[in-house]
Amino acid sequence: MKSSLKKLKKKDWKPVVRRALKEDLGKNGDVTGSAIFSSKEKAVFTLFAKDDGVLCGIDAFAGTFAELSKKCSVDAYFSDGAVLAKGTVVARVRGPVAAILAGERTALNLVSHLSGIATKTAEFAAASGGKPVVLDTRKTLPGLRMLQKYAVATGGGSNHRMGLFDMVLIKDNHIDAAGGIANAVNKVRAHWGNRFKIEVETRNLDEVREALSMKVDRIMLDNMTNDLMAEAVSIIAGRAETEASGNMTIERLRSLAGSGIDFVSFGELTHTVRALDFSLKEESVG
Repeated sequence: MKSSLKKLKKKDWKPVVRRALKEDLGKNGDVTGSAIFSSKEKAVFTLFAKDDGVLCGIDAFAGTFAELSKKCSVDAYFSDGAVLAKGTVVARVRGPVAAILAGERTALNLVSHLSGIATKTAEFAAASGGKPVVLDTRKTLPGLRMLQKYAVATGGGSNHRMGLFDMVLIKDNHIDAAGGIANAVNKVRAHWGNRFKIEVETRNLDEVREALSMKVDRIMLDNMTNDLMAEAVSIIAGRAETEASGNMTIERLRSLAGSGIDFVSFGELTHTVRALDFSLKEESVG
């Protein structure tokens, strides 16, 4: 129901970079680097991968140094989505030593975190074989959602809704408070008409049948066993998209290949991620 975020614009990552630099530099700037190096001292630093993985966030990496000095330049040898081997030289940063060192941690944090998400997503996408489609969730770090969801798409996954604003997802709390699925769906349609696609979370087969009777666009099968999901898919019979969610692992994902389920969503793609390790080391002075 949603297209994946395949490209980031500068306006998506630049505010993040600026906030991160402000957080790190405060009012005094880098009190270590500014004391040791003059503004005239320049160097070349090399960014290289210390893990195998999928690159993501190279624009934000480069943009960090551009924020600190117009004299900084970055030569990136790979684009987002590139598969990196351990030891690969990814980019070179040229410019004032003080500016490069002031931006080093912010730049590395961003490219490491986003590449970690892309790498993990690529593992999950490979395990699914393309069906079910691997989805992310809204379990993202505040202020970083656009970047994290972009990293999922870079790794070969697809984006679920971007936020509460672009798709209706009627969850268990909505259903219980509204007095049932039918009441909740009817209220949404009375308010929005057909402006937004509607997904309904279901916890059992009775709820699956009720959601199906309301002709919603997608039915989420939440915290169900594989056998129960197989029954649900048989009942739905292609009349709505299906999404498995809750207690999903990469092992379960493999077991769902050929099940007929369209999508599987994973919060861990963004909330439980190991950063891909990179290093930025001085190459030469001059």
